[in-house]
Amino acid sequence: MLKRKIYDKLIAWKKKSNGQTAVLIDGARRVGKSYIAEMFAKNEYKSYIMIDFGNTSREILDLFENETTELDLFFGKLSAYYSSILYPRESIIIFDEVQQFPRARQLIKYLVADGRYDYLETGSLIRLKKNTQDIIIPSEEEHLEMFPLDFEEFLSAIGNDASIPLMKSCFENRVPLGPAVHRKIMNDFRQYVLVGGMPQSVLAYRDGKNFEAADEVKRSILNLYREDVTKFASGYEEKVLSVFDNIPGQLSKKEKKYRFNSLGNTARFREYEDSFVWLAEAMIVNTCFNATDPNVGLALSADYSKQKCYMADTGLLVTHAFMDSSFTNNDLYKAILFNKLDVNEGMIMENAVAQMLRCRGHKLYFYSRSDNINRENHMEIDFLISENKKISPVEVKSGDYRFHSSLDKFRRKFSGKIRNPYVLYSKDLMKKDGILYLPLYMAMFL
Repeated sequence: MLKRKIYDKLIAWKKKSNGQTAVLIDGARRVGKSYIAEMFAKNEYKSYIMIDFGNTSREILDLFENETTELDLFFGKLSAYYSSILYPRESIIIFDEVQQFPRARQLIKYLVADGRYDYLETGSLIRLKKNTQDIIIPSEEEHLEMFPLDFEEFLSAIGNDASIPLMKSCFENRVPLGPAVHRKIMNDFRQYVLVGGMPQSVLAYRDGKNFEAADEVKRSILNLYREDVTKFASGYEEKVLSVFDNIPGQLSKKEKKYRFNSLGNTARFREYEDSFVWLAEAMIVNTCFNATDPNVGLALSADYSKQKCYMADTGLLVTHAFMDSSFTNNDLYKAILFNKLDVNEGMIMENAVAQMLRCRGHKLYFYSRSDNINRENHMEIDFLISENKKISPVEVKSGDYRFHSSLDKFRRKFSGKIRNPYVLYSKDLMKKDGILYLPLYMAMFL
């Protein structure tokens, strides 16, 4: 069993909603939506019915298409088909993979209004036009985004719950953890980066600390994503796959902005914009946009034609980078485990930070400005986050840092707008010259 934080959010929804809304768990494929939905139903309700629209019978589809005007009979047939008694206000009906049958999603409005039962939906690719074009999206639907396991959930999965309160306390009080504890947590963090947060990968690794077993799972997930592209991105699947396949190469460059000429000498953003949107809406990637005017409303100045494209799960990125080679030839595993990352491989830690910030609820933005005439204006900041009505710049250093000239220039140029400048690196917490240096794993507290 894996502890997931979203479970507490489902508990809060049930208490607050009291049947007035349905809840939709939106997330990438294989992120654990169905598992957490069924566990919640088993633990919190007297009975439940789980309808998997990715693999259900014609009888059930006909029931939804033709027999929903008489709800007493509708519920009676559902109860009989699934051999589960439904109790008013004590039962929940789960619409699993609801994007496969949008008609069921549209019915939520009327089912919620009826008030007899609670409703939970799960969906992948749920925001794609193909899955919503012929239905009215119910306003009675609350959304919860589900991400791969974060580092805290991963620690719990491998049996290390004790480190979490200490990490939080040290972060809040701005004090180092000490060499021995920091070294142990960094070792756990490197394992997390390699395994990633996809539940099947974590479970495969947990039983025997087997990286190869986790890698095998991740390869199957990446192949599943490619199959989804051909199925759901009909008409421009080749462009989506081109963008997807180029992600590791783009992130390995010093400047990690996606270079469209890598897709073809004449490639332009407008030709591939739908491909980036598709991958983001499928929650396969985390896109990070250039905020040209660093203010609290970062979205207002976002240049969407200049973006970085991170994998939503760093473990998948590690496997994706060596997808054409065997596990034994994946040098990234050795480099990460023994803290021997070179400059290009630093993409892994930056991707991990992007993943942690996204799980924390941040939309992702960076700052990039080129100025070869006045070098004081030439700078690149990895991430910008809003904190207490100001901006905090975040720099990621995969190994031993020496310089952070861009951060220094950013601080001088936007001094009145900055809350906290951060450097995330592989060493213990430290404050120096107005900068807070944090271990990489503490990105999850920002």
